[in-house]
Amino acid sequence: MNFIWFLIVGIIAGWLAGVLVKGGGFGLIGNLVVGVVGAFIGGFLFSLLGLGSNGDLIGSIVVATIGAVVLLVIARAIKRA
Repeated sequence: MNFIWFLIVGIIAGWLAGVLVKGGGFGLIGNLVVGVVGAFIGGFLFSLLGLGSNGDLIGSIVVATIGAVVLLVIARAIKRA
């Protein structure tokens, strides 16, 4: 069941990041990939700051979305260079 929640959080976070950064989503698979990678980035960044999501759903979505936004901003900067 945790794996299913992980996928759901990834899809939601990827979609939110796409809306915030690019203006739209990337499709189901694209959102999932961006969200899952963003979750790892967000978890890493938040652990460096000594913060966490306490394992709740909303906190996990927030952390994953912030990580996904960071991922998309870096990808956009590299693409422009």
